[in-house]
Amino acid sequence: MRPRVRATALLVAAVLTGGGLAACSSGPGPASAISDFMTGWRTGQFAGSLHLIGPSGDALTGQAVATQIKTLSGDLAAAKPTLKAGTATVDKDDARVPIDVAWPVESGVTWSYQTTLRLRRNDGKWDPIFEPSVVAAQLTEGDKLTVKTAAATRGSILDGGGQPLVTAQPVVNVGVQPSLITDQTSLINSLNAAFRSANVDVDLADLPNQIKDAQPTAFVPVVTLRQTVYNQIRSQIHDLNGTVFTTSTLDLGPTSTFARALLGSVGDVTKERMDKSPGKYQIGDQVGFGGLEEAYDDQLRGKSGVSVIAVPAKSSNDSGDDSSGDSTGDQDGKTLFTSDPVAGKSIKTTLDQRTEKAAETALTMTQQPSALVAIRISDGSILAVANGPGAQGQDLALDAQVPPGSMFKTVTATNLLEAGKIDVNTAVNCPQTLTVDGYTIHNSEFEQLGTVPLHVDFAKSCNTAFASLAPKLGPTGLADTAKRLGVGIPWDLGIDAYTGSVSANGDAAEQAAAAFGQGKTTVSPVIMAAMAAAVQRGQWKQPHLILDPAPAHPAPDQAPLKSSTVSALKQMMREVVTDGTAVKDKNVPGDPIYGKTGTAEHDNKPSPTHSWFMGYRGDIAFAVFVEDGGMSTDAAVPIAGKFFTALG
Repeated sequence: MRPRVRATALLVAAVLTGGGLAACSSGPGPASAISDFMTGWRTGQFAGSLHLIGPSGDALTGQAVATQIKTLSGDLAAAKPTLKAGTATVDKDDARVPIDVAWPVESGVTWSYQTTLRLRRNDGKWDPIFEPSVVAAQLTEGDKLTVKTAAATRGSILDGGGQPLVTAQPVVNVGVQPSLITDQTSLINSLNAAFRSANVDVDLADLPNQIKDAQPTAFVPVVTLRQTVYNQIRSQIHDLNGTVFTTSTLDLGPTSTFARALLGSVGDVTKERMDKSPGKYQIGDQVGFGGLEEAYDDQLRGKSGVSVIAVPAKSSNDSGDDSSGDSTGDQDGKTLFTSDPVAGKSIKTTLDQRTEKAAETALTMTQQPSALVAIRISDGSILAVANGPGAQGQDLALDAQVPPGSMFKTVTATNLLEAGKIDVNTAVNCPQTLTVDGYTIHNSEFEQLGTVPLHVDFAKSCNTAFASLAPKLGPTGLADTAKRLGVGIPWDLGIDAYTGSVSANGDAAEQAAAAFGQGKTTVSPVIMAAMAAAVQRGQWKQPHLILDPAPAHPAPDQAPLKSSTVSALKQMMREVVTDGTAVKDKNVPGDPIYGKTGTAEHDNKPSPTHSWFMGYRGDIAFAVFVEDGGMSTDAAVPIAGKFFTALG
């Protein structure tokens, strides 16, 4: 029985190493040599005991074979294949074994095929025969594997009506050619003047150095302009001595500023991005940077197509130089593998192009960082997420974390109205100053109203009156009511947004400050627009920004407010516009505006203050924020008026 056991053990060993025998022969089979060869292929190091030969039987060193495999592998040299040997067929002193190869070409794409390794028996040992076809059947001497990618069609970011927000648009690339320049100083001054006239911000400080370092006939890029912008200044720059132009297309939004911080941009993948996700990207891939383009990049970019081509060392189009590292196309080689690109999927937003443009028009002339958010109250759709030019790419509309100032008097009033502790006619004293535990509170411009009804304190935005109401709120009352209005609870808009933090359990001075929107409370414009919508609606519902794919964890609706509370708030918010701090918007054409202003101190300094105005008109709720804008009456309120005038 022992010989039978040994035979079984040998057969099992042969199967485990992938070199089973299909025909009987005397002596050991090729299993061990096959296993050693595959290990050497994968690792690039062949065991010294393995004897390798060429097709003619000449001896090859392990190092020589490793070098040939690396050279043949070309662009795939760094990607190690998975190798699995099948059953060897032995015919006297010759053997053949199929090898299944699974070669990762790029992230998520594997080139799977079968090749054949031949072996010859010499002096009782099996010698693997190395030839280019072992790596892939179609390879011949001098070939090199080259990987070519074909970009997938990128998905679109769609507006609420299903129309793409970013489309291919004609652009003009403005440059200079050193050999054509007759007066460099005059040229640069003329370019600067033309760009300023079109509100195009271009830094030309380094242009002289670029011209100096360039070849005489080189195209030295200056700026890329939309065709419409170029047309505005064509007469000023086209005939200057030195300017040259090319045209192309770029994927762009409706305007140069349109929801730029929210949408993000698309460009060539960076080394930093490639290093962060090894194998995911190829040089030249287009990826999203910032905003929705980056947050949804995997969905939008789709899947690139990829081809593996065996390119000869010297293609027919060469002048003699080695071009094997250049993907010249399959006319100069053999295409061994192709996977088709898969188009990216679009995402749908709630943005409305007309409303967004109106918001950006209203912010155009504001030099300080600013933002405006607009929400359709009836369905919670966020129609505009606009940031002024001073924001410099930051999405203040969604992620600002700043004190709300007197807008938060709306929360204080809501708490006390809901509890039945006050009504709009409750008399509340408005002294010039109020001191609570050593903390002195003052009104804007040290105004004092005396004892007047609550609706007057609200319309005139009396800080001391609302600070005096703080003890009625209790230690957590302000925070609890704020949550009913959507502040300080998690939202899921499909992209990051700051949803606020409200002061609670503070000492008497902190509670007094929080009651009129100071202290530790912080908010963002989108929160305040949603609060205004809740007042008009009588209930807070989370706004919507991304519809498809739908956010996984939207916030639940809050309990409705009492109808008496809603009526009182609407009365007071209308009085803010007709007779209070937002009176500058009293005569804005269209439906009446309701709102609450805010002038917020920050960073423990009395000025400059942030400027706020939140409210609604018809079915549109809004919030305007101007960082360090000063009085709300001077900054935020006029912007709201411009917005509704532009919206019509």
